[in-house]
Parts: sequence; structure tokens; C-alpha cells
Amino acid sequence: MSFQPLIPLAGYAGWRFLSGSLENQVARFAGDPAGTRDVAYFREKIGQVTDAAGLVSDFRLLRVALGAFGLQDDLPNRAFIQKVLSDPVTADTALVNRLADKRYRAFAEAFGFGGPLPPRNRLPGFADNILARSTRQDFERAVGSQSPDMRLALAAQREVPELAARGLTDTTSWLSVLGNPPLRKVFETAFGLPASIGTLDLDLQLKAFRDGARRLSGSSDFTQFTDPVRVEGLIRSFTLRTEASAGPSPLTPGYSALILLGAIR
Repeated sequence: MSFQPLIPLAGYAGWRFLSGSLENQVARFAGDPAGTRDVAYFREKIGQVTDAAGLVSDFRLLRVALGAFGLQDDLPNRAFIQKVLSDPVTADTALVNRLADKRYRAFAEAFGFGGPLPPRNRLPGFADNILARSTRQDFERAVGSQSPDMRLALAAQREVPELAARGLTDTTSWLSVLGNPPLRKVFETAFGLPASIGTLDLDLQLKAFRDGARRLSGSSDFTQFTDPVRVEGLIRSFTLRTEASAGPSPLTPGYSALILLGAIR
């Protein structure tokens, strides 16, 4: 990709700049010629795939599909991915239901190869949805090459409202956070929890995360994160804490103050 995301500042000021310019930056990123070739190939070919084996056998299709769910590191693990996609996600014994990382279940659900109904890759709008996710994830990875913390914040902005709107039980929603390493990092940091909390029993971890949410926003109910204001509050706490832990950073004089005052949109 020739276009590189612009992140002139660290911490919450940097987040305000990035989130305010996000639509324009993603559009410019998506217009890169290298990316448009993959988009055209995926849109043309994905509807011809009939099963999990067909998807994993096509490197270019699989690269886009995995990238849409942040699972691009599994590109060489084709047998594993085929198993993830082939098992019915509603079965307790399905591999995705035994994996701590819930991104695999979301990936399997999106394609629907393991269910009794026809796979979803032939539905209208499927290609556009996956490609939009893939472009956003690619952009987040490009951001991460400059600032890992900003990448985590972008992932939270995208994933937390989706999770809160899925209609899951409150416990299942929080367990999904615990099982998603990037999201877990955002919540842990925003709540001021130590990484070592992961060594505690699961019920104690759930209590700590719910207590952290209550301290931050006054509620432990995960559905609160369908509200963009609550999501922004979570990210604000995360970016402020990461900036504080990193110590002072050289910023353009006065620029941070201008952003926080709303002078720069």
C-alpha cells in the first residue's frame, strides 16, 4: 500500500485526529491500486465457492477472508481453517466453540459453510460486506505499524458496538471480550486492570471487568456499548492511560490543545 495513515499525535489527541479523519483516510487507503486488484478478484470469485475446502484452496480469496476478521496470521494453517469453517457452529463440540479466541466463531458464522442452510457467500451484498471489513482491517494494520495502541483503539471502535448489538447474554458478551486478545487489552487498560488478572479464575475475571465498567461509566451492562458515547468513553480512557504509561512524547507545540478544544476536526 502506498498510502500511509496520518497519525501526527499520540494518546487521546491522536485518537481525536484519527477518528475525525477516519472516513477520508480509509477511502484513500482503499483506492490504492494493489488493493483494488484483490477487491475485484474477491468480488468476482467468492460466489463460486461451494464449501470450506474451496475457500482455503484459493490463496487470494482466503487472504481477504481471513483479513476481514483479523486472522491473517492463520493463512498458512489451511487445515485448521478448513476445520473451523466446516464444523456447525451451533454444535457444542465444534472447534470454534472450544477456542478461546471468538474471532474464529465470527468468521465461521459469516460464511456459514458448516450449517444446514446454503453458505452465505452467495447472498446479495456478501462480497461488499467482507471487503469492507477487510479494507478496514488492512487500514488498522497499517495504523498499527505506526502506533499499536491506535490500532487497538480502532478495533474497539469497530468491534465493541457490533458485539453489544448481537443480542447475547451479558455474561456471553463479557466472555467474548475476555476471549478476544485485542479487545481484552483495550478493556483491561481502560479499566486500569493488570494483565496478570488473566491468571485468575474466570468468574473473578468477569467480576473485575464488570466492576471496571461500573467505575468508568456507572453501569456493568455490556449493552451500554451500543451507544457511541459510551464506546468513545472507553477509548478515551484507554488512550489516556496508554499515553500516561508511555510518558511524555514530542508533539507539535499547541497542536494537542487545539484538537482537544475542537479547533481541528
